[in-house]
Amino acid sequence: MDSLTTVVFIFSYVFSLLRISTAVDTITANQHIRDGETITSAGGTFELGFFSPGNSKNRYLGIWYKKASTKPVVWVANRESPLTDSSGVLRVTNQGILVVVNGINRILWNSNSSRSAQDPNAQLLESGNLVMKNGNDSDPENFLWQSFDYPCDTLLPGMKLGRNTVTGLDRYLSSWKSADDPSKGNFTYGIDPSGFPQLVLRNGLAVKFRAGPWNGIRLSGLPQLTRNPVYTYDYVANGKEIYIIYYLVDSSIIMRLVLTPEGKAQRFTWTDEKNEWTLYSTAQRDDCDSYALCGAYGICKIDQSPNCECMKGFRPKFQSTWDAADWSDGCVRSTPLDCQKGDGFVKYSGVKLPDTRNSSVHESMNLKECAWMCLRNCSCTAYANSDIRGGGSGCLLWFDDLVDIRDFSQNGQDFYVRMAASELEASSSPNSSSKKKKKEVIVVSISITISITGIVLLSLILTLYVLKKRKKQLKRKGYMEHNSDGGEKIEGQEHLELPLFDLDTLLNATNYFSSDNKLGEGGFGPVYKGILQGGQEIAVKMLSKTSRQGFKEFKNEVESIAKLQHRNLVKLLGCCIYGRERLLIYEYMPNKSLDLFIFGLAL
Repeated sequence: MDSLTTVVFIFSYVFSLLRISTAVDTITANQHIRDGETITSAGGTFELGFFSPGNSKNRYLGIWYKKASTKPVVWVANRESPLTDSSGVLRVTNQGILVVVNGINRILWNSNSSRSAQDPNAQLLESGNLVMKNGNDSDPENFLWQSFDYPCDTLLPGMKLGRNTVTGLDRYLSSWKSADDPSKGNFTYGIDPSGFPQLVLRNGLAVKFRAGPWNGIRLSGLPQLTRNPVYTYDYVANGKEIYIIYYLVDSSIIMRLVLTPEGKAQRFTWTDEKNEWTLYSTAQRDDCDSYALCGAYGICKIDQSPNCECMKGFRPKFQSTWDAADWSDGCVRSTPLDCQKGDGFVKYSGVKLPDTRNSSVHESMNLKECAWMCLRNCSCTAYANSDIRGGGSGCLLWFDDLVDIRDFSQNGQDFYVRMAASELEASSSPNSSSKKKKKEVIVVSISITISITGIVLLSLILTLYVLKKRKKQLKRKGYMEHNSDGGEKIEGQEHLELPLFDLDTLLNATNYFSSDNKLGEGGFGPVYKGILQGGQEIAVKMLSKTSRQGFKEFKNEVESIAKLQHRNLVKLLGCCIYGRERLLIYEYMPNKSLDLFIFGLAL
């Protein structure tokens, strides 16, 4: 090597050292990190390099706390592909991809970015986030890749725990197999988006614990999650993402949430005085946090023995196993529901909401509208507010067995369980009150059960009923006149002797014109089967709004059919006019086609 070459080599070497010393948190495409070398975040909180966990001799690229004397690892790159020696190297490619290679240049892990790169470099941020970016572009939206999108067993402040519904990216925690093995263990902790999204901890596919859905203030299953001077938290659900996130109030505090190999979600803080990590909180606090410990329609109460009891109006499915403290089979109804005769609801207060995986949410509804929507759907088993702030808003509906309910001494919620009318009457009686938990009976049903306490109350109800009936009659007359051609009164209308049906009656009879009740459809509209409150079966013909048939034609058809009596014509029972809705009500002929009877009637 001549003298000029030697000088150039030395200069290049010194220059590279200078670059590293002035940017100890960054790796460019011309640099690399070998086993034994590290980079440190700007504030000195985190360090990146190769390490061996516990008693293992395998080597991994990871990020750990640098300031603490015990340095727990918070992220591992090649957790499924360990190095068996100290030959590992971390590189940045010109395409903006991080790669970990071994001594024979075999790639064991890569960051696999799909974005194009210009002057790419990797930087370890003070938050603990390892990011790949273009030049000096520090906008998180423009990052080519970031480790925060691929958590391991640790959730750091500022990390999102949840899903990107556009890209499908799922950010969830996965436990280590053991203290010596950082590969994925059995436990995961993340957002389940099915039904009303909730935070769920699983062992494999089996749910072990539910932190529950967000209720506007906290996760329903974490009553201990309250505003505090250490950290703040938030839940975001929009058209792009669903996630929970937390931030430190004081940046000098060191905090991490870890999913342990044993399946515990625990939050730790570093205490300088004690020089140790202190357990701040644990998501699972007691036996009642074990998923579905009491089975369907069972409530877990940690302050009583045994812990499980059936909800009011339910009994153990198998009494013998229940008595043996095996509550997994849960409870069944003492009285079956009867959607046609009328059901109601019982209110439970101060509880953890049931599993919401088979539920739906309607954010614009209030609680009364929610009760009505649940009642009109025979599959609905319970309802509640989806947001408890400001007195409550939104509607959350359940459509399956109610599972994983527990009592909370504080920060519980209210929800309403569907019950048969006879059970509601029993619950309303003075002898059925519970001293342990007040249960308010909410009767909101098609056949409303009214408890009369005096003649004055009865008279008041009858007066209101008459006034309401009169109001409906006036409305019906107004609709008839409004729907006539030009708004003029149709000659002979006052002589039409045919019953007029309320639209509410037909909505209830046909389950709100459910597609399951649809008998057929012709050129002028569909026909639905219905059952009136008294049990009579009917067929309802709904005239299409796009039909060319006007009010006069509709009136003529009604009058013509009303006058006809023939064995080949089905009997017309009445009609309904509500706004622009025009409906004919016929008797229903079972086991026969309506086309055979209602022919030539604009079907």
